[in-house]
Amino acid sequence: MNLAILQARMSSTRLPGKVLKTVNKIPLLKYQCDRLAKSEKINHLIIATSTDELDDEIDEFAQKNKIACFRGSLDDVLERYYLCAKEFKLDSNLTSLNIIRITGDCPIIDSKLVDKVINYYETNICSYASNTIIPTFPDGMDIEIFNYQALELAFNEATLNSDREHVTTYIKKNDKFMKLNFESKYDFSHLRFTVDVLSDFELIRVLIKALYRINPDFSYLDAISYMTKNPNLFSINSNVQRDEGYIKSLAKDKY
Repeated sequence: MNLAILQARMSSTRLPGKVLKTVNKIPLLKYQCDRLAKSEKINHLIIATSTDELDDEIDEFAQKNKIACFRGSLDDVLERYYLCAKEFKLDSNLTSLNIIRITGDCPIIDSKLVDKVINYYETNICSYASNTIIPTFPDGMDIEIFNYQALELAFNEATLNSDREHVTTYIKKNDKFMKLNFESKYDFSHLRFTVDVLSDFELIRVLIKALYRINPDFSYLDAISYMTKNPNLFSINSNVQRDEGYIKSLAKDKY
């Protein structure tokens, strides 16, 4: 069973409320959920948000769109994932469970790429696979899949605040887990299709307006092709650092 857990919150420090910002009057989170629904490998999708009252809007969004929603800790996102997966595993009476981690700031996530990463995990012997250990895909195309046992071990053993906030970093840096990286033939890691700051949103708005009407399930390569034909788009968010949030979390660990 492949369970996709999409983490989302309204209290982003750099762009508050970003997941429900709209393009063509449609929330970014709606675009993302619709695209994930196209996956042939994901069996179930749950939005995991926090119990903070600001995130009532995300709960309401989930109810309106008939998507399962789990609410847990705001800051301990690892705990939120573990308790969400544990509840789903028990309720579904499953003996095994794989979790696909998706963050809510990736509105144009490519469902076919999601399936490729899941297939890579399923056809190899490992407890964790992703395209993020050595990034070669655009930021915003981040896909991670791991088994329930790895998540449970991380939940029980991780102590650093950065590991609790960023869910899989304990797994990625610990040798006790068998890990594999899914790589692109070409390095697109300098591109940003995520939404962390306003300039990111401006680029995503342009891409959705240009590509969605042609093909709602446009791929990340379609987006790159459109940018190549309109090279001025590359500079919109090129000054934003990748993984800035994690870097800030690491700095806090030192105090």
